[in-house]
Amino acid sequence: MLTNRRALVTGGASGIGAATARALAEAGATVTVADLDGAAAEAVAAEFGGDVWQVDLSDTEQLAAARLDYDLLVNNAGIQHVSPIEDFPPEKFRLILALMLEAPFLLTRAVLPGMYERGFGRIVNISSVHGLRASPFKSAYVAAKHGLEGLSKVIALEGGGRGVTSTCVSPGYVRTPLVDKQIADQARAHGISEDEVVERVFLGESAVKRMAEPAEVASLVVWLCGEHAGLANGASYTLDGGWSAR
Repeated sequence: MLTNRRALVTGGASGIGAATARALAEAGATVTVADLDGAAAEAVAAEFGGDVWQVDLSDTEQLAAARLDYDLLVNNAGIQHVSPIEDFPPEKFRLILALMLEAPFLLTRAVLPGMYERGFGRIVNISSVHGLRASPFKSAYVAAKHGLEGLSKVIALEGGGRGVTSTCVSPGYVRTPLVDKQIADQARAHGISEDEVVERVFLGESAVKRMAEPAEVASLVVWLCGEHAGLANGASYTLDGGWSAR
């Protein structure tokens, strides 16, 4: 399906990124796993003979000079910080926007010339239901994901006539280390027990009362990267159990 396609997956050492890297490789792509954690990236890439790019994507000066040659780009890397705005550290806000909005812009900028030259490219941005809806205590994450949704649409408009599509995959809570690490902070911010966080915060707005699995997100990414997704452009594909239907 994706034979002879070269893919770059950021944040590919764990969670959604690792599942996506595996799924793209299984579909025939040659995959580069990009992550700050080089050892973890090596472990994932070793499963399918992929390549590794150990990189700090928050170092945007480094990325500004990059030129990359890939057919498929999955902008997935992200972090989270849960805090009321009045207590939110400004340096953490800047870091989240650099990693989750500026880096996808710079990576897209780096891959587009080659994609345009070949007349084919797929850019898939791992957004979130928080790119479409807001929640309290996540000002930086919500701002970054809303920005990513807008960036994706601009890429779609510029690239659509040149064989390059851009889409967002916007899941609700996914069973990943990033989500697991939020539980204590969410409990403190909302004044509830950690046991209540999953039911009341993670699944409170969803009609389907379970979290998504990374492999479910990855399967949608693979389809969006394929030959039959040529008209999937400028859209956001939710996997949120009905949260955004409210």
